[in-house]
Amino acid sequence: MFRLTRPLLQALKQTTGIHGLNVHSNPLPELVKTYESTLTTLSAIPQTSVYRQGVEALVRHKLNIVNNANGDISEAEAQLKEGHIEEALDIAADELSLAAKMVEWKAWEPLEEKPEPGQWEYAGVANSS
Repeated sequence: MFRLTRPLLQALKQTTGIHGLNVHSNPLPELVKTYESTLTTLSAIPQTSVYRQGVEALVRHKLNIVNNANGDISEAEAQLKEGHIEEALDIAADELSLAAKMVEWKAWEPLEEKPEPGQWEYAGVANSS
């Protein structure tokens, strides 16, 4: 019976307490949709890309957390460890946006121009080449 009241509690939630971050009336389905969209977008990046491998693993993990929460928003918030569920939605939307930009930029392809000597050298870091 307690789980049946969770959507009602979310509907009664007036504010997140964070300026500019509005309460979402039904956040878990939206979070699942955003995670799934991110996975679809990542499929356009080669499987050998380190970015794709890392983000895909993270998004699948988060998707499993949300699916296993069985509609319990507080449980999803606690396991995601990203604050309010609305913050998790915001983070997921940002990752989706970045994934789309990575596809557009084709970040996995070699550089068009050879970097200037010393461009990738930093103070205190030995050059391995």
